Amino acid sequence: MRKAFFFILALGLLGGTVQAERIKDLANVQGVRSNQLLGYGLVVGLNGTGDKVGSSPFAEQSLRSMLTQLGIVVPPGTKINPKNVAAVTVHAELPPFVKPGQRIDVTVSSIGDAKSLRGGSLLMTPLKGIDGKVYAIAQGNLVVGGLSAEGADGSRVTINIPSSGRIPDGATVERTVATSFASNPTLTLTLKDGDFTTVSRVVKAINDTIGPGTARALDMASVQVNAPADIGQRVTFMSMIENIEVEPAQAVARVIVNSRTGTVVINQAVRVAPAAVSHGSMTVTISEAPQASQPNPLGGGQTVVVPNSQVDVTENGRRMFKFAPGVTLDEVVRAVNEVGAGPSDLVAILEALKQAGALKADLVVI
Repeated sequence: MRKAFFFILALGLLGGTVQAERIKDLANVQGVRSNQLLGYGLVVGLNGTGDKVGSSPFAEQSLRSMLTQLGIVVPPGTKINPKNVAAVTVHAELPPFVKPGQRIDVTVSSIGDAKSLRGGSLLMTPLKGIDGKVYAIAQGNLVVGGLSAEGADGSRVTINIPSSGRIPDGATVERTVATSFASNPTLTLTLKDGDFTTVSRVVKAINDTIGPGTARALDMASVQVNAPADIGQRVTFMSMIENIEVEPAQAVARVIVNSRTGTVVINQAVRVAPAAVSHGSMTVTISEAPQASQPNPLGGGQTVVVPNSQVDVTENGRRMFKFAPGVTLDEVVRAVNEVGAGPSDLVAILEALKQAGALKADLVVI
């Protein structure tokens, strides 16, 4: 219990001082982004761990279609056993400015009931974008980190996920994605975390470094920058912009509570107004000590067991503490630690402080 609170305290102390960050860490260039690619293919060469007959009809259909395209005629009604073949989806990210002939990594995942893709090879698979056009072709041997083994009696051991793998440099780019980086007269920087103060500081830093009028704020998350028309100069210009250091604004005071795991995170901006907190804890202990009742030897009675219950109620008196004006995260966590409160106690205290108007922060429960 106490380790969790000290971990929260350490996070707050480390984040107490805001340090300058490069613009490239604070913002992205609008239009310069990666694109997702998706394809469907077949993995062959499996050691009997592929899709089962009948349970994955699309694997059998794909195998039959592939053989037909290769000039092999499969007689109608012939059953194909795809136990060494698995139907898979292939997905990848196409980085910005990538050119035809360059290679990218791909991830392969089974969509049937294949037990493992270990040892398999992906056959030529076109990867399409959201517009339906083919942007890359994937093919190669899979690297699978998972392992599955099964005994004759049905016992089975699985390590990691054997039904998914990767192919480093497994796809060749066939088409490039057009961007507005070279065509627009201006470039727009989009902050990863929108904030009016941070935007103002970014605009000031750019104008102080490059020259007045170079940048202007569009909203709390966007900065428009006048860029050179020549593409070579524009690249050099953006290299200068992204290395300018800016001190971001302090984050909004916020307390995050994970109701499923009991994790509580408090940032360094949290403050507590003057308040007194009394968090009582009562413990009820019930113990059973049955006793045997012996009758008088001449009475003719029977021996019986008489229940004997003892109920003890104890209350911990070390549950009262007071917050002075302007209390910081350090003092809040230290006070809770000193009374020995657990995560659930901390959540209850924070909720009560918020309802009383003493907690100067957003309380977010996820």
